[in-house]
Amino acid sequence: MSVKSFPLQLKLRGDTQVENITKRVTDAVSKSQLTAGIAVVFIKHTTAAVMVVEDEPGIRADTKTIWERLIPPDSQWQHNTLNEDDNAHSHLRAHLQGCSVTVPFADGSLLLGTWQQIVVVDFDTRARTRDLIIQLIGE
Repeated sequence: MSVKSFPLQLKLRGDTQVENITKRVTDAVSKSQLTAGIAVVFIKHTTAAVMVVEDEPGIRADTKTIWERLIPPDSQWQHNTLNEDDNAHSHLRAHLQGCSVTVPFADGSLLLGTWQQIVVVDFDTRARTRDLIIQLIGE
């Protein structure tokens, strides 16, 4: 078994921006020269998430809509009140969505389903640079 790590940095604008990173993860698998194992994609932030979706314009719009309905921005969230901040909803959305995904790979290729893509969702209220780690465990 080998473990190989690849850093990834993204400049994102926030506001529930969805950024497709499937090709970057695929490229990491290719560069690793590992043939089979798992790819873990982890984001090092508390106001963004990683997930697997069918990445098309309707789902991108629906993703923003569902989060607005489930956890709306609200100045009365305790995080905002105690810290004089405006992004409590960003933290809460990321809590529910999660900071990582794991995808198996074999024969040097990700084993995603036909429509599955790996995306980062930036829930924050402002533009930020996001740091991720793609870690591959395999042979």
